[in-house]
Amino acid sequence: MLNLLILIGVGFMGAIITFYINEELKQGPVRSSAMLSLSVGLLLRFSNFGIDPYLIKNIPLVCIGSSFIGMVSNRLIRNYWLIGVAGILFCIIFLNASKFFQGYGGALGASACISILAILSIPVITKKHRLTNGFAFLRKSVFLSRNRKGR
Repeated sequence: MLNLLILIGVGFMGAIITFYINEELKQGPVRSSAMLSLSVGLLLRFSNFGIDPYLIKNIPLVCIGSSFIGMVSNRLIRNYWLIGVAGILFCIIFLNASKFFQGYGGALGASACISILAILSIPVITKKHRLTNGFAFLRKSVFLSRNRKGR
């Protein structure tokens, strides 16, 4: 149970820290994700602090996957709490669906995408007949990409 809480905390903080580095420090999404992932990976690789082997194996994975969430544009999500909740949701999805994704590439990215889409759908579900800016932007992006492929 303690291991699960630690991994959920890592998912929460990984998403928020990456989003902060991306947006506030203006490092860009790829660099901010890479800096956090590399730091956590190296830290756990070379000094494990007597941590449970289960955590040593899973903390870098959860951190990398939650950093994918922090790469989201602030035009879609601006709220740090929603980013953190998406990180928690990612952790839960990843830990429960990792057996399903075994042998497939992109389990971290797919789980991160699912959690971001779930967070983006909250305003659509809670408000009747009203599109939020994030959902309208997503819909516009999908239609633009479809029109470009058709030409």
